[in-house]
Amino acid sequence: MQYRALGRTGVQVSPLTLGAMMFGPWGNDDEADSIRIIHRALDAGINVVDTADVYSAGVSEEIVGKAIAGRRDDVFLATKFFMPMGDDPNHRGGSRRWIMRSVEDSLRRLGTDHIDLYQVHRPSPDTDVAETLGALTDLVRQGKVRYIGSSSYAASQIVEAQWVSRERNLERFVTEQPPYSLLVRGIEEDVLPTARRHGMGTLTYSPLSGGWLSGRWRKDAASSPTSSARPNARFDMSSPANQRKLDVVEDLALLAEEAGLSLLEMAIAFVVHHPGVTSAIVGPRTMEQLESYLPAAELTLTSDVLDRIDQIVAPGVTLNPDDNSYGADELRVENRRR
Repeated sequence: MQYRALGRTGVQVSPLTLGAMMFGPWGNDDEADSIRIIHRALDAGINVVDTADVYSAGVSEEIVGKAIAGRRDDVFLATKFFMPMGDDPNHRGGSRRWIMRSVEDSLRRLGTDHIDLYQVHRPSPDTDVAETLGALTDLVRQGKVRYIGSSSYAASQIVEAQWVSRERNLERFVTEQPPYSLLVRGIEEDVLPTARRHGMGTLTYSPLSGGWLSGRWRKDAASSPTSSARPNARFDMSSPANQRKLDVVEDLALLAEEAGLSLLEMAIAFVVHHPGVTSAIVGPRTMEQLESYLPAAELTLTSDVLDRIDQIVAPGVTLNPDDNSYGADELRVENRRR
């Protein structure tokens, strides 16, 4: 496996990252099987594991911790905080109070004394970014965290965070974790070039667009991809945007067949080989799914295939706004002009 530089950190990472969201009650509730999947990914050369405290309410972190015991030094371990971890209104967000609590909880569940990459799961409209960066800086200086990153930050929020870090001499976000797939290309317009200008690595998530590009869901399918971890609006087949996605998926599937690839292989290869992408997060629930993902990291799409993809889904376009991770707070009714 060909490793890549993670921004300007000097760290080398695999082109595929093992996402752990499906390990636990949200996906695979068989702990032993989940651990076998993690071991297989590591044996295949994947050296980045990404999880979050919120995944299965901490169970994912516990499974990851058990799986990497004895192999910790070979794993670039990433986790995230921010999402609600209970009913208490202060058990969430980007405040110093919560960060200092959540990191200790994650360290305990992961069974480690440090986290390689600690990421803010979402930007907070109610918290000064300096508050978040200040707390994260202290964690780096304490040795509990090696690097810090953001997830689903808009380009303007990336720039603001980099500016605050420079002005206040704080640790800076060295990575961004945005959504990216053949169907969700919005980050090509601003987020990816902004991250590159600031020397950030990018760990993109959902390369199969929540299952839409797995090859299982076609226009004649009896059902749509579903998961308790996914917003229902993304899979509402009565939505005109989702009907449009079905048409596009059909066109992409035919293109993949013409190229001698599965739709899944083409989808992952497309993400992995974008020059602005460092590593694509794949989140298998089963060993079979993991095995189907691994070969895609070695595939290179021809210029003809890439041109055809651009004709089917224009660069910078996200077909369904419900797939977008941006603007959730800015576009709330009380915040937008009516």
